[in-house]
Amino acid sequence: MSKICQITGKKAMVGNNVSHSKRRTKRTFDVNLFTKKFYWVEQDMWITLRVSANGLRTINKLGLNTAIKKAATEGHLFV
Repeated sequence: MSKICQITGKKAMVGNNVSHSKRRTKRTFDVNLFTKKFYWVEQDMWITLRVSANGLRTINKLGLNTAIKKAATEGHLFV
């Protein structure tokens, strides 16, 4: 399973590890993902989503139904 938030679409970024002697080696900055179960009242069912910390804040702010609809229109979530 890929490391992508299903609500916001955030992915891992690529950057450099920089040592004290300024040598640069490639590394990835992973997303802060959680596997979380939500109760979707409108559909009367439980769903499991892989969401980032920012995605959790989005769900708390907009509500689960609105966040899922917005993610589906943007192509992050396939419902």
